[in-house]
Amino acid sequence: MKTGTRKEHDFLGELDIPDELFYGIQTFRAKENFNITGIPIAKEPYFIKAMAYVKKAAAIANFECGVLSLEIKDAICFACDEIISGKYDKQFVSDLIQGGAGTSCNMNANEVIANIGLIYMGHPKGAYEYLHPNNHVNCSQSTNDAYPSAFRIALHLKLTDYIAILAKLENSFTLKSQEFNEVLKMGRTQLQDAVPMTLGQEFKAFATTIGEDISRLNEAKSLLLEINMGATAIGTRVNAPEAYADICVNELAKITGIPVCLAPDLIEATGDTGAYVQIMGTLKRNAIKISKICNDLRLLSSGPRTGLNEINLPPSQPGSSIMPGKVNPVIPEVVNQTCYYVIGQDLTVTMAAEAGQLQLNVMEPVIAFAMFTSIEYLGNAIQSLVDKCILGITANADRTKEMVMNSIGIITQLNPILGYEMCSEIAGEALKKGKNIYEIVVLERKIISNEKWDEIFSIENLIHPKFINK
Repeated sequence: MKTGTRKEHDFLGELDIPDELFYGIQTFRAKENFNITGIPIAKEPYFIKAMAYVKKAAAIANFECGVLSLEIKDAICFACDEIISGKYDKQFVSDLIQGGAGTSCNMNANEVIANIGLIYMGHPKGAYEYLHPNNHVNCSQSTNDAYPSAFRIALHLKLTDYIAILAKLENSFTLKSQEFNEVLKMGRTQLQDAVPMTLGQEFKAFATTIGEDISRLNEAKSLLLEINMGATAIGTRVNAPEAYADICVNELAKITGIPVCLAPDLIEATGDTGAYVQIMGTLKRNAIKISKICNDLRLLSSGPRTGLNEINLPPSQPGSSIMPGKVNPVIPEVVNQTCYYVIGQDLTVTMAAEAGQLQLNVMEPVIAFAMFTSIEYLGNAIQSLVDKCILGITANADRTKEMVMNSIGIITQLNPILGYEMCSEIAGEALKKGKNIYEIVVLERKIISNEKWDEIFSIENLIHPKFINK
């Protein structure tokens, strides 16, 4: 069934807009102009909600300042609540990467809100003389304060979810550290045997490093609380009533439950993107550490018969189209690749933040794209890592203990008794003749008794070494 159209105009001319669409002419043009990523803002529901939060707070502030009527305020607030509920996500079609510093996203929201509000008021879509996207929905605003304020709120919400996923990762490593608490293994430095430890200690270190990143991300997230809502075009508050900015920001805090506050210097805040640089840098740090952990998991599970084979990763799929029985560490591998993407997006954010000129950074859409996708993709990867890998890891305890006792590295435990020079000489003999340290020290040279050996190389002393001398 063919639907009708409505005519809408802007200063470039007129267009026929299909009646079923809630967005209007400016969004229609943006859809034609910016086919860049194929990812519309509809894929970022927090951003859509945040735009609606901003528009609702602005409508309330404008009403309290005597700029909007009660009828128009109520219509805008109704439309915003409908959008916040998720009913109109598909109407947000602007590409995440776009020219115009986010104007297309802002107008997409303005037009959808106006048309929902018009129906609420009893008017058809496009009857903008009653409720106008610019005059009413965008009243006392500019893209330059509405877009970044919404971006910060959306980013805050998205980071909160991401940090919760990181907490699951931390907890999964903690659970495994407890499970592997008594599994003796050889620690390694520079891929060479070092001194004994437990597999539990290794996994506990993974948990600790993720916990540190959670703390750093929470600290960085707090930078998003300072917003420039009320700055309008460049921070001078042009076209905004005197009390508008404070009322609007206070309403935003109430509506969102996020303690946002008004930036003290709105001109500085309108052009500054430093918070994004710091947050993205923290995400990069997090991605680097997660990728390093995945490298370790792949090394520890290597083989199984010709590698380290200290742990077993749960099999996810056949590993080869030609080699039967091969199982690859595909989950850590895909997490590695996702981490590389996030690391690359840090440079995108860096260059975009540097590229802003004068009173506005017009590159904020690509910053939003880089940060939204990085958080989304890495969060998905971490969830897979927890569910399909870490929780199913098992230890090869006999194998790890055997490697410890056959390692030349355990000679380090004898330094306080025999001295470095003698230990070096014994290590050289063991390496040259293919013997283990016990054979040389206890059985052949008899320089340490069996009792002393058992004391030094008890599992407890290897895990929690205490100083033992002659």
